[in-house]
Amino acid sequence: MSELADPRFTKILHNHQEIEGAAKRIAARIDQDYAGKTPVMVVVLKGAVMWAGDLFRNITNDIEMDFIDIASYHGGISSSNKITLRTDLTTDVKDRDVIIVEDIVDTGLSLRFLEDLLKSRGARSVQTATMLNKKAGHKIDVSAKYVGFEIDNEFVAGYGLDYQEIWRNLPFIGVVNPEIYS
Repeated sequence: MSELADPRFTKILHNHQEIEGAAKRIAARIDQDYAGKTPVMVVVLKGAVMWAGDLFRNITNDIEMDFIDIASYHGGISSSNKITLRTDLTTDVKDRDVIIVEDIVDTGLSLRFLEDLLKSRGARSVQTATMLNKKAGHKIDVSAKYVGFEIDNEFVAGYGLDYQEIWRNLPFIGVVNPEIYS
């Protein structure tokens, strides 16, 4: 854990170096699990972009990349429980191994939406590589095969995760100070 230097946050959960370490660990597992295959990594916009970059730089196998944009927060600090598909894939996933790259698995609703969508399009397999897993926030039973960090049920931002579309660029993940949004 890093020293707190930003009053917008009550604590820093993970710094850039720790996140890169998690990406290296997961990339090594993906290389092993998909040896001899070329999976499609579906990056969930906008939050997973920074995390995906770390993963991609550390995967040595051949991979394809595509992007999908869904929304569940709609500008707030908690999920609306309504998933909206904003931008669809350009890659055909039929008979392909797919790895969803997520910034956070919170309620699980977005992940279930994506899994169901990809399976309905004929994906051979669907797994998830998430930077953060917030098990206490899960509203449905979902799981990610590749998890960078387990976190408590707190509102976090930074390193791709936003608060009202800002703070994605911060080089750490921190717990947002409730005075900011209360």
